[in-house]
Amino acid sequence: MGPRIGPVGEEPQMSDKDTKAMMSTEDIPQGKASPNSQDLQRSVFYSIKFFVLCHSLLQLAQLMISGYLKSSISTVEKRFGLSSQTSGLLAAFNEVGNTALIVFVSYFGSRVHRPRLIGYGAVLVALAGLLMSLPHFISEPYRYDHASPVDMPQDFEASLCQSKTLVPDPTPAPSNSSCSSYTETQHLAVVGIMFTAQTLLGVGGVPIQPFGISYIDDFAHNSNSPLYLGILFAVTMMGPGMAYGLGGLMLRLYVDIDRMPEGGISLTSKDPRWVGAWWLGFLISAGAVALAAVPYFFFPKEMPKEKHELRFWRKVLTVSDSPVSRGEDSPSEQSLQEPLEKQDGLVQIAPDLTVIQFIKVFPRVLLRTLRHPIFLLVVLSQVCMSSMVAGMATFLPKFLERQFSVTASYANLLIGGLTIPSAIIGIVVGGMLVKRLHLGPMRCGALCLLGALFCLLLSLPLFFMGCPTHQIAGITHEPGNLPGLEQFPACRGNCSCPLDDFNPICDPSTHVEYLTPCQAGCTSRVVQEALDKSQVFYANCSCVVGGGPVPAGSCDSACSHLVLPFMFLVSLGAALASLTHTPSFMLILRGVKKEDKTLAVGIQFMLLRVLAWMPSPVIHGSAIDTTCVYWAQSCGRRAVCRYYDHDLLRNRISCLGMWLRQLKRGGIEIIGANKRK
Repeated sequence: MGPRIGPVGEEPQMSDKDTKAMMSTEDIPQGKASPNSQDLQRSVFYSIKFFVLCHSLLQLAQLMISGYLKSSISTVEKRFGLSSQTSGLLAAFNEVGNTALIVFVSYFGSRVHRPRLIGYGAVLVALAGLLMSLPHFISEPYRYDHASPVDMPQDFEASLCQSKTLVPDPTPAPSNSSCSSYTETQHLAVVGIMFTAQTLLGVGGVPIQPFGISYIDDFAHNSNSPLYLGILFAVTMMGPGMAYGLGGLMLRLYVDIDRMPEGGISLTSKDPRWVGAWWLGFLISAGAVALAAVPYFFFPKEMPKEKHELRFWRKVLTVSDSPVSRGEDSPSEQSLQEPLEKQDGLVQIAPDLTVIQFIKVFPRVLLRTLRHPIFLLVVLSQVCMSSMVAGMATFLPKFLERQFSVTASYANLLIGGLTIPSAIIGIVVGGMLVKRLHLGPMRCGALCLLGALFCLLLSLPLFFMGCPTHQIAGITHEPGNLPGLEQFPACRGNCSCPLDDFNPICDPSTHVEYLTPCQAGCTSRVVQEALDKSQVFYANCSCVVGGGPVPAGSCDSACSHLVLPFMFLVSLGAALASLTHTPSFMLILRGVKKEDKTLAVGIQFMLLRVLAWMPSPVIHGSAIDTTCVYWAQSCGRRAVCRYYDHDLLRNRISCLGMWLRQLKRGGIEIIGANKRK
């Protein structure tokens, strides 16, 4: 007989002395607390209800800080000159540390002081959030324009048309006088800090969910455990929505709000050069995680198992097994009678094994689980859906900004207020359908198939809902090639225009956008002061009919009104896709052997991270980069993309999502065919 693998159902043993010392208020008749204040203080931390409250708030704060980067991804790109592929890799690094350690967490299980280890992990998450904001403080103030008030007078005139007799012709290749070895070193240091912070963010989150769920299941009454987990998951799922909401608020503020230049700035949030205070959200969410971590250092390693069943709201117990957060499974009817070890993935696997035995046995059990056809097909279909979710969650705000010319703040508020709640409702409804209709494996597969099919049909109109790329003077619309400027026409033939400048203006009469006032032949700049903001205009423009004045900033989109119908379809599709969440978990829990359920769920989450949540943001970012028609240059390297081909961007993102949905639907059809056999 080899080492034993499987869930262990023994409850933690406690001495009579410890049991007497850890009496809670619920053990006292009529719920009255002890008159001793010290006993009252101890009773709070020996209450499983208080632990559920603390853990709900901690997971809420953790998911908020984990998802905040996605809400500010386009802002980080503009601030530090990153491509979408690089920013996608940065977002995916959150999963690297998590995936690398999840198997070892499965070994330690209940051998460690779980609350204290959760607290240490939360502190590490908070420190990672602080580290994520560090690049703002070590970087130079953001310079959005050569005409910034802090610049020298000659820089003020750099964006305007200057005679070639006074200024030499620009070189074909972009040149940057500010480039130096120090500048490049600083850029690499900033990017390295952010990648390190994302890795630590994933490492710190490893013990939080699995240890917290197993701790609740160990010491809660068997009948109360599903209700507590339902409350935990319901509160936790609000974390991503709050992350997008926080991003929407923070990106309304200017990035250098702590070091504003004298005289203020002339930018508005609609300007393409606007960079919001992305770093402030990391400080706020890191503070929330740090505060939520404090109680965990006072919870005991073990507490008395809850003795009383909650009599009120009994109906909740029938539906509390449906909602789950990403990375956790849903308890089924069968799991209400079994220990909820399957909830925490790999946590409760074989705690009697040594590390060497665990490492030796794990590959054999892994191969046995992967050979199960139902398990493999369900996981692969979930990988397809999770890949779509991971890519859209990372780049949907940027897509809305570019496609419909909305601000980053408004895009985040739409996602946090519409898409995330719709996904939550879909998960809850899916779990209720499984419970109320007593769906077996065949019907669970049919429900997944219908959800994926209708989600696929709702994706078809997205191909046609978008704005075409407006005309941009001097840019060729051929993705894949580095565009260059046209030969200067006669209207600006006497102007010497820097090729690396970016200060867009729009001719409202022809709806043509120019990269700089110089390329429009403008020779003067006018600022109109208002009560709360100032508006910049450029005049004497030789390429503009009538000479101007023309406003600074990009041209307004002609179809911004389509953003709400677009988001309605996306949110409805998210609800239908989330409807398949709980039924797909039921297929796994009811399709594998009883002794392999815990490990199967843990392997499932590991595969989802490795095959979906890690590569998908990079794949989507690379697809977005291929639609770029004009790249900014920084020190001779390609930096952030200034303009995209909107039609190509919309088609490639929509095709990528539709292809993944089609793969998921195909996998579910194969599962149904196997079941019928």
